[in-house]
Amino acid sequence: MSTGFFGDLQPIQFAGPESKDPLTYRHYNKDEVVFGKRMEDHLRMAVCYWHNFCWPGSDPFGGETFMRSWMAAGGNPMDQAKLKADVAFEMFQILGLPFFTFHDRDIAPEGKTLAESNANVNAIADIFDKKMADTGVKLLWGTANMFSNRRFMSGAATNPDPDVFAYAAAQVKNAMDVTARLKGENYVLWGGREGYETLLNTNIRQELDQLGRFLNMVVEYKHKIGFTGTILIEPKPQEPSKHQYDYDVGTVYGFLKAYGLENEVKMNIEQGHAILAGHSFEHELHMARSFGILGSVDMNRNDYQCGWDTDHFGMNVPELALAYYEILMDGGFTTGGTNFDAKLRRQSIDPVDLIQAHVGSADALARGLKAAAAMIEDGRLKGFVDDRYAGWQKPENADILKGGSSLEALADRVHGTNLEPQPKSGKQEYLESLVNLFV
Repeated sequence: MSTGFFGDLQPIQFAGPESKDPLTYRHYNKDEVVFGKRMEDHLRMAVCYWHNFCWPGSDPFGGETFMRSWMAAGGNPMDQAKLKADVAFEMFQILGLPFFTFHDRDIAPEGKTLAESNANVNAIADIFDKKMADTGVKLLWGTANMFSNRRFMSGAATNPDPDVFAYAAAQVKNAMDVTARLKGENYVLWGGREGYETLLNTNIRQELDQLGRFLNMVVEYKHKIGFTGTILIEPKPQEPSKHQYDYDVGTVYGFLKAYGLENEVKMNIEQGHAILAGHSFEHELHMARSFGILGSVDMNRNDYQCGWDTDHFGMNVPELALAYYEILMDGGFTTGGTNFDAKLRRQSIDPVDLIQAHVGSADALARGLKAAAAMIEDGRLKGFVDDRYAGWQKPENADILKGGSSLEALADRVHGTNLEPQPKSGKQEYLESLVNLFV
């Protein structure tokens, strides 16, 4: 039954590249086979709950612009949450995308106690359960919001107060239970306040030990309840805490190794967060696949003239092609997928803007995926990299990395053969022009 929010909009259809209708897919053809797999199964696109249905369009200098009825002041919070769920699933059906994602506080209001908050979340999860059965839409991942409430102003798992640590654990337990009940394919932890603002009041080692124990308890509970999804950490630097413990993939991998979690936890990598860390998106993806911890992605892009996380919809095809090149080189997604962690600009106030934003970005993702697949099938890019490191395949050089040599032995080799290595071109410009052949 329609809520009326989207008027008479019908499900979006694939119409092909020649279509000029902004309410059709021009490149996202879910059944098209790319690199041996249906496009829908490669991309595994998910619509996020928070930006689409919880963000009012405000910014530091102005209030809400979207004026959604389920956000109106004075309304019954649970009635508004139910309306929000109706609108959300109506939008999922219009878009025809297979997954969605949520935080616990996105879907239901916080109560006076955690027990009341959990009851609210579970009541909306009951509604989700039925809607998912009716529509076939699936849950890519769930998570808990442990950053908005003032109790978490000094962190959740890293809070100096063990009572806050315990509260956070109880909240995560319920969010994991709900995710498992809805057959979510992953569970994500984003440490929005897991960092510090000043060393004058901080014991870093204590906080890291707390975070390590917290994450180990999450993994222990995953196995106890038989949750078969993947536990994911989403790195983010600087914002909101000045010094975040989950700064980037390399930082998080070091943390996982330190606390024995590198085989239990993978990464949910966001393009905007990579930029905030001073990296490119493909850098973070490449790092994750090098460590064997690439799990899922939050797809968006930043305004490169701003120093914060602006969460634009991903529309840059060359960037997306390089991102999916890394993902495909890793073997593609298993439990992970492509979550639209993106929000409308505050001037885009019409309901149809929500649909057109996702349609346009889905088309850009499809083009990026096809370009990435073509680059891999062409083989020249990988071939150049393989050739560049081919010398390490020789037995005497491979033995170095296996511990079968020493500084003395290498010095003898250099002097004994009068070795004088000559630089070889890295051919960056050629490789960049090669990529442009496909995008």
